[in-house]
Amino acid sequence: MPEKDLIHKLVVTAEDHSKFRRLDQFLSHHIKELSRSNVKDLFLKDKITSTHEKIELKKLPPIDTLVTVSIPPPRDADAKAQNIPLEIVYEDEHLLFVNKPAGMVTHPAPGNYEGTLVNAILYHCKDLKGVGDQKRPGIVHRLDKGTSGIMVVAKTSECHEGLVNLFASHDIERIYHAIVMGDHHPIGGLVDASIGRHPQNRLKMAANVKNSKNAITHYKVLEYFKKHSLFELKLETGRTHQIRVHLSQMMRSPILCDPTYGNPKEHIARIGSEYKDILDGYPHPLLHAKVLGLIHPITKEELRFEVDYPDTFRGVLDISHKLKAERK
Repeated sequence: MPEKDLIHKLVVTAEDHSKFRRLDQFLSHHIKELSRSNVKDLFLKDKITSTHEKIELKKLPPIDTLVTVSIPPPRDADAKAQNIPLEIVYEDEHLLFVNKPAGMVTHPAPGNYEGTLVNAILYHCKDLKGVGDQKRPGIVHRLDKGTSGIMVVAKTSECHEGLVNLFASHDIERIYHAIVMGDHHPIGGLVDASIGRHPQNRLKMAANVKNSKNAITHYKVLEYFKKHSLFELKLETGRTHQIRVHLSQMMRSPILCDPTYGNPKEHIARIGSEYKDILDGYPHPLLHAKVLGLIHPITKEELRFEVDYPDTFRGVLDISHKLKAERK
């Protein structure tokens, strides 16, 4: 027999009006197991009703309004725990920072239900039930499958909500490095072009298309090589494939070996045969999330972590530096 919803009935008082301006604040205060993100999810699922004609999360309804909250019983996480090695950079009781390898999907999705970062996290953290979306517990941001580098994962609902707010307000430091085609770029600048779903190819994103959202990427060239360059990139927004689209479409300089927004075989042919052994058949763009910095949502400690390049990325740079030195 299926479990029933847990029902909470709350009456808004004059004291509540002196303490709270918003309905979500009121509910998360009186129902301890609910974060404001949980409240929003229940509201969107019509699980929050009231005797007032119309309610909204950003406004507390009038005094004496009866608010009813129906909380569905917890369900098992859709993802399963798997004993997959994790490179943990930092961990405390609230969160952890991990170095995701290129080739690992962040969370289960059609075609990738196992072997993901979430599967690994569930094995490492035995109790993530209720922390965010149960299809991707603990996850507050993602890296593309082919992108390596630093990520943060929440271990508690309170920390999850705090991290979600930090990412939503862009109050974090994110620095990426990429090996980019071309060697005549301006030394630095920014790309400001909205990003949305590609109108002809649903697997791709595109700049300046219908229903696109604003996207801003700051870049700086760290080093020029022969027909390719090392870029540092900082995100002001975090759209899907943002860096890859901005570089390939707006700067006409795709990331080396990007199979979606470039032509890896052509890339290797252009930069030289010296790279063939290390890059031939390599399936991922050379994009690395190098730095992630933020204020800990619970302890308020300033956290900033930097991770080294993976082997293939480092190998390409080693060859580039060697060839550059030989040409001098």
